Amino acid sequence: MPRLLLVRHGESEWNAAGRWQGQADPPLTDTGRSQAMRAARALGAVDAIVASDLQRARDTAEILAAAIGIGPVVVDPRLRERHAGEWSGLTRADIHAEWPGYLADDPLHREAAEDETTAGAGESAPPGERRPPGWEPDEQLLERVLAALAELTTALPSGDALVVTHGGVIYAIEHALGATHQRVPNLGARWLDVDGSRLTLGERLELLELGEPTGARLDHDAI
Repeated sequence: MPRLLLVRHGESEWNAAGRWQGQADPPLTDTGRSQAMRAARALGAVDAIVASDLQRARDTAEILAAAIGIGPVVVDPRLRERHAGEWSGLTRADIHAEWPGYLADDPLHREAAEDETTAGAGESAPPGERRPPGWEPDEQLLERVLAALAELTTALPSGDALVVTHGGVIYAIEHALGATHQRVPNLGARWLDVDGSRLTLGERLELLELGEPTGARLDHDAI
């Protein structure tokens, strides 16, 4: 039975600036590249590695692949982040100014860049959870992402695969599988167990913490 480790990319320039990214394509910062190298210490052998085509995910995957000796990285645009519509490139302050009342203000939602919640768009959503007209809804995001994961697991009937993607993608999958919202940091990860067409949530990991010299190495069959 295959397992997938969904991994959020390293810090991008817009993460550092607190800008909502969506499908915009800013590069990794030097910190983001360092994060990927450190996170690789937490990874043991895997059988495949795939990534979103956005450079912050693709470059993170290339760093991980080189460090653990796996490749080539297979790039799939269906693993892209959610389209943020009119909010792409804006900070939370910009959104509060131009779209008052659209963002929730509780601590779980005070997250910059692509740490968006899975709320719906427009006036049908509750106050504080509205999204702009160009926002990609969960249903549309999940349709493309789950199709990509299904193809991956068909090609990999057993073993483990790394899937380097984005915070919004991980949140949408977790939400669809019944998990409550919990922030996923850069190089945060979530295991998915695959049984035919059925996905089951596994453990949440923070690869940066596991990859520190005092952390435990995550071997192929450790979980």
